[in-house]
Amino acid sequence: MEFELSEEQVMLRDTVREVLTKKYDIETLRAVTDTELGWDRGVWNSLAEIGILGLVFDEADGGTGAGAEELAPVMEEFGASIAPEPFLDAVVVPGLLVAKTADADVRADIVGGLSSGERLLAFAHHENGDRWPSYAVETAFANGALTGTKSLVPAGHSADTLVVSARDEAGEVGLYLVDAAADGVSRTGYRTHDRRRGAQITFDGAAATRLGSGDATAVINDVEVYTQAALTAESVGAMRSCLTMTTEYLKTRKQFGVTLSTFQALTHRAADMYVSLELASSLSVFATAALSDDRFDPTIASRARLQAARSGKHIGEEAIQMHGGIGMTAEYPVAHYVSRLTAISHTLGDADSHLQRLSGAVADYDMVVVE
Repeated sequence: MEFELSEEQVMLRDTVREVLTKKYDIETLRAVTDTELGWDRGVWNSLAEIGILGLVFDEADGGTGAGAEELAPVMEEFGASIAPEPFLDAVVVPGLLVAKTADADVRADIVGGLSSGERLLAFAHHENGDRWPSYAVETAFANGALTGTKSLVPAGHSADTLVVSARDEAGEVGLYLVDAAADGVSRTGYRTHDRRRGAQITFDGAAATRLGSGDATAVINDVEVYTQAALTAESVGAMRSCLTMTTEYLKTRKQFGVTLSTFQALTHRAADMYVSLELASSLSVFATAALSDDRFDPTIASRARLQAARSGKHIGEEAIQMHGGIGMTAEYPVAHYVSRLTAISHTLGDADSHLQRLSGAVADYDMVVVE
């Protein structure tokens, strides 16, 4: 993998940036996220028109045939604009699960709908009592129907079709397609502090169709690693925006008749923010490079997520501190970026959880060399 974006990747990034930044400033973002849907259908259609919604799917299934190397700069732009459209949760994650398990006809039908923007999915996996990386999967599949409750379903409030993890009568974890409007499906929507949406979904004898055969745990784990890399890239984009806003503020805000950028202590703190950003960006490139080589390694994913969480906390705290009181207001964007960074850092494991995974794997190495 090249460390610099190719010409095509730069064009892709710039096109996504134009679509998202043209729509969203902080006032528009607050207005859109206060609607019942929580995001903008016009932006969604624009993303479909330029091929973003089909980015990670094979051309044979109706996608554009790109991969992790193209997804990363797109996710950075979602982070840089904190756009609320559920690209990762309603398209990438459930779509990849379908693409890896369904037969050709089902793949073509679902991926085609996702790519055109006409269909929304959600992955219903988390249950009460789950603590990453352990998943209970107590939802049961028997006699063609599902019974159980999924407590945290990102983008579940707007999904047309649900991809649900459940145990069959033999105890194997499978993936099942469920019509979100079917009898036996009830949804309770919720909002998160970063102005996103989700739902708790209960299945009471809901009709379901199994995707593929055999235990789906390995597929779920691979897609989770892919998701971890995407979240890392999104957080890098949000951090970059935080740093940009902070440095611009230091250059323009005056105190005692001079700009804040003339105070050496503040410029040193801004430089430390830049170092944290570059550390997270490097680990994001590392995680993306592994996926481009078909290495779905949870250890690499945890390394990236640990650094992203640490960098995001440092950059977010410093951004608010150096903005002063305005940094905490809803009318100014920096607090919204920090909220999003905080939400990402607690999605699929927080910093302590990833550190625990990494420290627990040290004994698996023959030798640890410190240079």
